[in-house]
Amino acid sequence: MTQRRTRNLLTDHPALYEARFPDPGRLAGRWAEDCLRRYGAPGPRVLDIGCGTGRDAGHLHATGRTVTGADLSEAMLAYARERHPGPEYVRADLRDFDLGSFDAVVCLDSALLYCHTNDELDGFLSSCRRSLTPGGLLVTEMRNGAFFLGRTELLDTPSVSGFEADGISYRATTTMRLDRTAQLLRRSRVWSVGEGGAPVEQHSAWRLLFPQELRGLLAAHGFDVLALHDGPGPRTTPPWREGDPPGETAGADRLHAIARLAHHH
Repeated sequence: MTQRRTRNLLTDHPALYEARFPDPGRLAGRWAEDCLRRYGAPGPRVLDIGCGTGRDAGHLHATGRTVTGADLSEAMLAYARERHPGPEYVRADLRDFDLGSFDAVVCLDSALLYCHTNDELDGFLSSCRRSLTPGGLLVTEMRNGAFFLGRTELLDTPSVSGFEADGISYRATTTMRLDRTAQLLRRSRVWSVGEGGAPVEQHSAWRLLFPQELRGLLAAHGFDVLALHDGPGPRTTPPWREGDPPGETAGADRLHAIARLAHHH
C-alpha cells in the first residue's frame, strides 16, 4: 500500500489536534498564568507565539489579560478564532516577528524548537527582545536536550499510539532518531486512518537545546534567567499542580525557562 505524504495531519486539522492532545483542565494555560504572576509580568499584554488551537491564549484571556495569539498555520488561527475567542489572532513566524509591544511572551509545547539553526534561535530571541517592555517576561516550555545524554528509551523502538474522533480511529507509529550534527530530534510518523485508507507518512524535527546552552542564549540577548528547570510543568509526569514551586534540576524530558528582559536593554 502506498503512503501519502501530507503537511501535518494534526496541525492541518486542529480539531484532531485537540482530540489527540486533550487539555480539559487548561493545564498549560494555568501554568503559564502562574508563571506570569509568580515572576511579576509588568502588565497585562501577552503574546502567545505558536498559539496553535488557541486554548492557552483563550485561558490567559479569561484571566483578564490582553492576549494576542500568533501562529504560522491559517487552519489553527481560524479554529482558534471560532473555538477560543477573546484574544486577537494573527499570522506570524516565530523566527522573525514584530507584532507590537507586550509585557510577556509565552511560547509553549516545544514551539521554540522549530527554530532549527542558531540564526533562527537568534531571530526568535531578537523578536522577543524587540516586542517586550523593559522587565517583560519570556515564558517557555519545551523538550530538553539534556534528557538524551545517556538515555535512549525514546529512540530504541517505535511507539504506537491512537485516538478516536467522530467515530474514526487514528493510529500512529512514531520513530525518533537523533541527528547529532544538526542537534535535531527527527521524528517520522506513519498514520493509519480508519479502515483501509492509505497510510500517511509525516516528518518533523525539533532543535535540542541543553539547559546551559539556553541560559547562555538568553543572557546574550539581554535576558536575566529567573528559572530553568525540568518541572513540574504542564507536560511532566507528574504534572504541575496549583501551588507547586519550580524545581531545581534540569535533566528530565521537559525544560522550562522563565526570563526577564533586563531594563538596560
